[in-house]
Amino acid sequence: MPDLQLDPSRLPAHVGIIMDGNGRWAKRNKLKIALGHRAGTEALREIIRNSSDIGIKVLTLYAFSTENWARSQTEVDALMALLLEFFGSEIDELHAKGVRILILGEKDGLPPLQRQALMQAEQRTAENRGLKLNIAVNYGSRAELLRAARLLAADVAAGTLSPDAIDEAALEARLYTAGDPPVDLLIRTSGEMRLSNFLLWQCAYAEFVFPQTLWPDFTLADYHACLMQYQGRARRFGGRQEA
Repeated sequence: MPDLQLDPSRLPAHVGIIMDGNGRWAKRNKLKIALGHRAGTEALREIIRNSSDIGIKVLTLYAFSTENWARSQTEVDALMALLLEFFGSEIDELHAKGVRILILGEKDGLPPLQRQALMQAEQRTAENRGLKLNIAVNYGSRAELLRAARLLAADVAAGTLSPDAIDEAALEARLYTAGDPPVDLLIRTSGEMRLSNFLLWQCAYAEFVFPQTLWPDFTLADYHACLMQYQGRARRFGGRQEA
């Protein structure tokens, strides 16, 4: 159930989540790692639904990084299969709730079936105006910044952009998250305290919360506890809070 203590007027506009701990959860429960990732997918459904219900504007999820290809082929195959399963089972409900899906990352580097499923999800929900659900797949923030720099360089070379006109807004317009507000709240489960190449630019002034809970055990109550922590903080954006 939604936490009645949440102040609807002070919710973060943009929440980012690094869904960490699936492998450790599987090991703790003496299960194959693929079952840990499946359990993580089950936890995800409720978080997405509730984010939509309470009025979060943008939810960005770290699903598969550019570095994750280095994992075992068995684990990579399991993650790719779960991508297909998730979109196959959830797209109708997400679309009905007005959720707009955007994939962050290099879709061309994905297997054909996964690439097609992600592109179809984007196309089907493109006109929706509810929760914006960004799913980072084959994503790395350094690669995103390099891509933006190359796009700026190409525009300068083409004569459509003056070097003097390159500012923060020009760079942000060439990120995958163009048009989104910056991340207000970044949650990483499992107790790990690092960004792991996720939304480096967008998290410049984000509030960070690092719950110890492994992702498959992360409940709606845990999510609301993170939101409550966010609402209890004074955000200064580099300024000084007056006494």
